[in-house]
Formats: sequence, C-alpha cells, structure tokens
Amino acid sequence: MGRAVLVTAEASGSVVRRILLGSQLRRLRESRGITREAAGYSIRASESKISRLELGRVSFKARDVEDLLTLYGVTDSTERESLLGLVREANATGWWHSYGDVLPGWFQTYIGLEGAASLIRIYEVQFVHGLLQTEAYAHAVVSRGMPGATAAEIDRRVALRLERQKVLVSESAPVFHAVLDEAALRRPYGDRNVMRGQLEHLIEISERPNVQLQVMPFSFGGHAGESGAFTLLRFPESDLQDIVYLEQLTSALYLDKDEEVGQYERAMERLQADCPDPDRTRDLLRGLLQLS
Repeated sequence: MGRAVLVTAEASGSVVRRILLGSQLRRLRESRGITREAAGYSIRASESKISRLELGRVSFKARDVEDLLTLYGVTDSTERESLLGLVREANATGWWHSYGDVLPGWFQTYIGLEGAASLIRIYEVQFVHGLLQTEAYAHAVVSRGMPGATAAEIDRRVALRLERQKVLVSESAPVFHAVLDEAALRRPYGDRNVMRGQLEHLIEISERPNVQLQVMPFSFGGHAGESGAFTLLRFPESDLQDIVYLEQLTSALYLDKDEEVGQYERAMERLQADCPDPDRTRDLLRGLLQLS
C-alpha cells in the first residue's frame, strides 16, 4: 500500500515539475533577451509551442531542452543535468491517464496539481466536493450530470473520483480546508439513504487531523463566496505560486497572478471566519442528519 501511495505522489508531482521547468526556461530566455520566436526556431518549433512549454501545458523532449539550454548559454554540467532531470520527472505518467476515456484533457492537469498540493482550500455550493463524496453520492451526481452516459461510463467516472480521494489519506496527505454552502447539503442527490450516508461520511472525515470542514449556513445571509465555487492550491515547492482553479462546463481557468490569487485568499479567509467552527459544523451536520 505504501508503495502505491508513493508512486501516486510522484506521478501527481509530474504536473508541478512541468510547470517549474517551464518557468525556469522562461526566466533563462528572458534573461538573455531572446524572443519566443527565436527560441522556437532553435528547436524547429513555433513561437506558440515555446509559450505552451513555458506554461507547462505540454510535455518536454530532452533534446529540445538541451538545445534551449545551449541557446540560453547554460553550459555548466551540474545546472544542465538538474534541469534535464526535471524533464524526466515532468514526463512521468500519472495514474489518471488510465481514465483517459472518461477524463477531459483540461481536467487532467487539475488532478495532477491536486495530488501534488500541500494545502487545498475549497468553497463549494452546488454539491459536496468530489474529495468528500461517498460512492453512492458520487454515482448520483455523475448520473444526474450525464443523463446520456452508459452505466459503464458512469462507473468509470465514479471510480476515478474514489481514486482521487486517496490523496487525503496518503502518507503525504495535504491539509484540506473545505467550506460547503448549506445548499450543497440540502440539495438531494440520490434517495434518502444516499444523503444520510453522505452526511455521516462528512462527520467522520471531518475528524481527520488534516481535514477542516465548515458549513456556511443559510442563516448567515450574503457572504464572501458570492462569485461561486473555487479551489485554492498551494505547493511545497517554493518556486511555484499558489493557484486558483475555477471549473467551467467545458473547460477550466487557472489563475496565478498575485493580485487575483490574493482576492480569492481573502474571500476564503472571510468564509472561514464567518462560518461556524469545525466543532459547531459537526453539530450542524448531526442536526441535518436527524432531519433527513
């Protein structure tokens, strides 16, 4: 079991390594005053390919990185080997690639980032967050969201969601702060037994030392989560900035500018300050359980 967790952590980290390598290549290029067009020419690629590499959105070829390092004047063997080592780590295949038949390409990046984060903070209003869902509740959510899907497709998506949840109990589990709007708990997915099971699971998992769960009650009125659901990700690597993840119907946005991230961090801090604390949240969940 421990070995499986380690492999998962390494594979998840490949996305982070790709972003780190891209940002280092960008800094080297800019420090030499070389344009993206000139860099692209040196590796027989377009300016847009260099842009995608520097953003960590595509995989790297060792030959291309070697040529770019030469162009940027990086001749020290230790520095070159360090960056080429990142290439090997960045190209590691994540466990989620085996779910490529049901996993949108834009969501694969998020799963890798989620698995590599040291701190995950989320606000959710529509339903219980995927990392906190029971199998029955997840099945109801997926079935409702994909009315035309086959039973096999639904089962595959639920299996993917359950696999993602292992991150919360792994040896390198992140700190997970979740704020759920009361609406997410009152909107039924599945039958009465499904909802009861989900509430019981939330009470149980909220006792984990790395999990802090709070509920924003209807009684509070308007609050800082007025823009809708969002996720904040922080990573152990000091070179990697915090990221805000905003999921849309057919794609996602990743924000990393300090000003934008700061606004979401302040919104999360206000949500956490205005919610009942985790102990009182468990009382609220028990009250909902008695009503269900």
